[in-house]
Amino acid sequence: METTTSHSFQAEVRQLLDIVINSLYTDKDIFVRELVSNAADSLEKLRHLQLTHTDPIYDADSAREISLETDKEAKTITITDTGLGMTREELITNLGTIAHSGSRSFLQTLTKEQAAAGNVIGRFGVGFYSVFMVAKSVQVYTHSWHPDAESLCWSSDGVSGYEITTAEEQKRGCRIVIHLKEDEDKFAESDTIKRLLERYSNFVSFPLKLNGEHVNTVEALWLKSKSDVTDEQYKSFYQFVAHAYDEPRYRLHFNSDAPISINSLLFVPQENQEQWGMGQMDPGVALYCRRVMIDPHPKGLLPDWLRFVKGVIDSDDLPLNISRETMQDSALIRKLNDVITKRLLKFLDSTALEDAEKYDEFYRKFSRFLKEGVATDYAHRDAIGKLLRFESSMTEKGKLTSFAEYVSRAKDGQEEIYYQIAPSREAVESGPYLEGFKARGLEVIYFHEPIDEYVCEAVREFSGKKLVAVDSANVKLEDVVNEAKVLDEVDTEALCKWLAEVGGDLVEEVRASKRLVDSPAAALTPDQAASAQMRAMMRAMNQDAPPAKVILEINPRHDLIHKLSAASKSQPETATLVARQMLDNALISAGLMEDPREMVQRMYALMGAALGK
Repeated sequence: METTTSHSFQAEVRQLLDIVINSLYTDKDIFVRELVSNAADSLEKLRHLQLTHTDPIYDADSAREISLETDKEAKTITITDTGLGMTREELITNLGTIAHSGSRSFLQTLTKEQAAAGNVIGRFGVGFYSVFMVAKSVQVYTHSWHPDAESLCWSSDGVSGYEITTAEEQKRGCRIVIHLKEDEDKFAESDTIKRLLERYSNFVSFPLKLNGEHVNTVEALWLKSKSDVTDEQYKSFYQFVAHAYDEPRYRLHFNSDAPISINSLLFVPQENQEQWGMGQMDPGVALYCRRVMIDPHPKGLLPDWLRFVKGVIDSDDLPLNISRETMQDSALIRKLNDVITKRLLKFLDSTALEDAEKYDEFYRKFSRFLKEGVATDYAHRDAIGKLLRFESSMTEKGKLTSFAEYVSRAKDGQEEIYYQIAPSREAVESGPYLEGFKARGLEVIYFHEPIDEYVCEAVREFSGKKLVAVDSANVKLEDVVNEAKVLDEVDTEALCKWLAEVGGDLVEEVRASKRLVDSPAAALTPDQAASAQMRAMMRAMNQDAPPAKVILEINPRHDLIHKLSAASKSQPETATLVARQMLDNALISAGLMEDPREMVQRMYALMGAALGK
């Protein structure tokens, strides 16, 4: 005989339903994930029960699985599991009251702080209520695992209350029939549900079927032992999670229990998509909790500069709010970020030592991310600095070296690491700044990108040695033996004073140089903030760069300087043209020449003066 009992929702449940339907969830798709997760948890509990209890279980031969059926005409979705099922009392407790779901404390916290709290994954409660975002009514047909339990139907419109009715004989578990609202009929389409299952629930540990088709065919490899996974499985998994067609360049599969539970499988792809002009990538590592995806692109899980990494991170320790959309414990997320970032950096460092050629190939593709990390990630700056690579005056063109290798070659007593930022290797080697260092056997690092200005500003030192730009005005070099005749001190001082007058506002100071060997003069920036690269970046950001003002160093051993000293007294007009041209040449070498028109006119005047003789 069929019996029906009517029940009213607790006041807290009605309030909670209103919050869930109208405020808590930002994406209606979430209800599919919640119901499938509840079904998977029910099956997991049944599996544990079967291992630990000897009591008879109702419908014991039913396979443990989850199935979904869509009916576009009837506008329904049916979700069935063969898990524990529920008794009448459990239906009232789990779906009609707020006592056991963790929802009361959630609701109290929400009222006080406007934020969700409490971990309710695996329990009927708020996750179940999310169905009413899209449903006008819901029936839950169920039979508990207890052999003497009733077959029941719980039904509700999510507004007034609910009814519990005895039903025809049911299989063990729950069968949830969702009658969709008129404007939510897209959820009755098989393609829509399949997309949501593949996105959020693809790795649940039980067969997941949609209209008879097995959906979750990819294994959760991150939970398996590395020895049990083949290279081909890793490749297939990478292609699935990264939506890629190539093979991964690197993979890192690691598990940790302390200081936090982590199961992860991370990949570095072959190509850097940002190099192709496709814009900045979203974070590429999805966050899971016990196989259920929480966020496909979680911000803050890894530093932004690691957005090129693909894969999965799963942690049982995640405290999530009821919607599973917001991670509540920021300290825990920071801990995840720190542990995983350190592990990745350690992995890349060891990989670089094991196979330098392979690492160099990676670096040429992904160096911009590492440089971004050095410039922005203070906590991991030293570890990232070990991964930087560059050419230098002691490497062949195209051959990369590291800070550690530079330090190993440094001269005894050398306390600096010298570098120059220029558009190309050729620009460095044809300019005036390198020659003094080469003459003294000092290695100089070559940087070629505008971002390298920030890199050098951020790194500052490595292994106790300070990074110093060769075009810095503060570089001090030891004297070297040079047989060329030196302009005497009085004439040098007079020439410097005269050149300062000729240079006007462009020149802060003129002084004799020890660093120059073959060039007559060089323009130095007194402040790295006024360097050519920094000025170019300021212009790119539509910021006004300050007027260029340099320290001009002259080579008192150079023939041109000797002749210019004499001409400044005997031919002041021609000497002035030569002096200004020498300054312009120095500005060009420094990358500080911004308007060449005046220089062009001066060159014509010099040509005329030369031909006039």
